[in-house]
Amino acid sequence: MTHLYFIRHGDYLEDVMQGTYQDLGLSSDGIGQMERLRDRLYKTGEIKADVFISSPMRRAKESAGILAPAFNLPITFDKGLEEWTCDDGTMPPDEFSALWRQVTEEQKPFYRFMEGYETWVEFSGRVHAALNRLLQEHKGATIVLLSHGGVIAASFSYFFGLSTAIPARVSLSAKHASITHWSQAENSHSWTLEYFNDHHHLLPAL
Repeated sequence: MTHLYFIRHGDYLEDVMQGTYQDLGLSSDGIGQMERLRDRLYKTGEIKADVFISSPMRRAKESAGILAPAFNLPITFDKGLEEWTCDDGTMPPDEFSALWRQVTEEQKPFYRFMEGYETWVEFSGRVHAALNRLLQEHKGATIVLLSHGGVIAASFSYFFGLSTAIPARVSLSAKHASITHWSQAENSHSWTLEYFNDHHHLLPAL
């Protein structure tokens, strides 16, 4: 049996300094989110991980560092799990959103915001290739991937066998510090989505 757990990083800070996008790491809220998830995993022991792999982007690395004691495993970093890099971060958010709204739905998967940066189709292809490689390397294991919302969204087209050239008709927005769990039985070619966006450790206690 292969188990794959996606965990999204915590809330984070970002800025554009001297014309360059800066990932400033986790916010105080993000640190708290990851600590609450770590405490949940300590208490329940629900994920008995064999391997712990993280995106090397700062917000993911810091999140992985907080969670690592719950798994008692070294962290392996994999650039294939980095977030979609569609621009250099210098475009103001309002301008970015306005430009995106002007693109027709059928062209959005192919639209390139800036030369040298990924389209959604290219990003999805990178994620799919990384998933295929990691799942081949760790077949039959319990794998934890600490990654990003875009990576988790792109994983759905991989597991469901959907074309990334067709605009999605659903919105897959994984919350910070949430867990998404897939499983595959031995000798099966099919994957089962056990659950998506589990973040009950962040909800107020009843």
